[in-house]
Amino acid sequence: MRFTQKTLVVAGLLATGAAVVAAAIADPATDLAGVPAANTKSAGYAPAGTLTPELTQVVLAQGSTPVENPSSDISFYGYTNDVVGPGGKPLMVPTPANPATEAKKTEPDKNTYLVFKKGLPGADSGYDYGTHFLFQGHESGTPGSITRINLDANAAHRVTLMATKDEDGNALATIDGSTWDPWARRLLFTTESQNAATYSATPGYPSSVEDVSGALGRGGYEGIQNDSDGNIWIVEDIGGSNKPGTTAKVPNSFVYRYVPHKPGDLHNGKLQVLQVLRGTGTPITVATQTALQSPDQIALNTYGSSFDTRWVTIHDTSVDGDTPFTANLAAKARNGTPFKRPENGLFRPDSHFDEFYFDATGDTNATSPENACCGGWTSVFKLTQSDPSADTGKLSLFYTSASAAYAGFDNVAFLTKDLMTFVEDAGDTLHGQRNALDSAFILDTRVDYSDTANQPLRWLAQGRDASATIDSANGGFGGKNDQDNEITGAHVSNGDPTEEGILGAHDPHPWQGDGQWRVFYTQQHGDNVTYEVVR
Repeated sequence: MRFTQKTLVVAGLLATGAAVVAAAIADPATDLAGVPAANTKSAGYAPAGTLTPELTQVVLAQGSTPVENPSSDISFYGYTNDVVGPGGKPLMVPTPANPATEAKKTEPDKNTYLVFKKGLPGADSGYDYGTHFLFQGHESGTPGSITRINLDANAAHRVTLMATKDEDGNALATIDGSTWDPWARRLLFTTESQNAATYSATPGYPSSVEDVSGALGRGGYEGIQNDSDGNIWIVEDIGGSNKPGTTAKVPNSFVYRYVPHKPGDLHNGKLQVLQVLRGTGTPITVATQTALQSPDQIALNTYGSSFDTRWVTIHDTSVDGDTPFTANLAAKARNGTPFKRPENGLFRPDSHFDEFYFDATGDTNATSPENACCGGWTSVFKLTQSDPSADTGKLSLFYTSASAAYAGFDNVAFLTKDLMTFVEDAGDTLHGQRNALDSAFILDTRVDYSDTANQPLRWLAQGRDASATIDSANGGFGGKNDQDNEITGAHVSNGDPTEEGILGAHDPHPWQGDGQWRVFYTQQHGDNVTYEVVR
């Protein structure tokens, strides 16, 4: 299908079925009709995912795909071997003999795509694995694990188990975010745990994994991204406590920047926290957002607002040493500004790394009294600076949701220099409350979303596979496994592993024929399928 340059009037439909006319999006790479509504959540109902009609998706790997080099703990892409059937295979679904249990699902998470001209070694020394690779850490299971999908390989060599231990022999923690640091020539993995390590890892097999939290810290990190100066930007996802008597959460997660002594140095540098200032010059902190519907929360989530920002150093290896430390506690001690779970962020392409967009997932509960005023549904913020290493900047609200139809934004990827996709992680509770599963949306950086006529374009209505439907009906078998499918690992990249290839350096152009820019995501939970989205 050929994409033409024409104006697209986005016809978004709320989960309730009410029509909303959105802003015009004109771009030859994403001339998409959209999907009218989310899939509904209903007991025993396992709908297929629905993409906008111009696109389709290809399965790259799924939970039942065997790894080429099985260990005693992991022999398949999406399962551990904690519960096995008579044939020694993981119990992927309950059976009459074992109706109340199943194997632990490992939940592959954030994807990172890389192309190496000379290829990379794998577990089979006599096999040519090609040059195109997709890496992911796994968010669940014991031990944690890193895998690599070998995109040029045959079925027997499709997935390589890269590591389950670090270089000191310690079992890996479960992993959430990932990126590639071209200066260090290593993958970076975050663990979304206040006390677990932050890792760097080599891309070849076997992967050498190092704990670098003596410099980068330990926190509920999720999104992680380099800028053109070699700094590393990190956003954190730690849910706060409930405000008394409500389902509204106290903002408890921060945005960080690691400034290495020199690009690629993961052992020596400063970790900084973003501080947002009131008009009086005093910082917005946890304490100023603890009260229900606090003035600071309302101001942060009001269109047209603008705040001065500054970066505050919370750890410097040259002063504080290289013992691993808890970033969240250090950020609070230095009066960093917390948000409602700012899970992921990216630089706008071709912005010279002076525009950084990040989401705040919100409360993911329809009963939160802060949904309408304070980003309870979800928000997207824009941070602008004179350059990526500047000490000060400006923060403004780019988008905040006014309804349950757009909630719980998580992963973000830019499709072009102007268009970005956010995917939902609304969670099982909100799925039931709104009778709608997750979706993926496109937002246009050129659009004024304070005009309620402008709403995001839905390009994917996530379905629910049979395995996730069984989990949902059984409460995840005592919380052992998550339930409804979630969209994660949304990633758009041309795989360039050089310093010129970091995300944000160039305008992406997926689905345009040359095949260099590729689009990936993972349907997490259930069967844990990783897809490539193609025309």
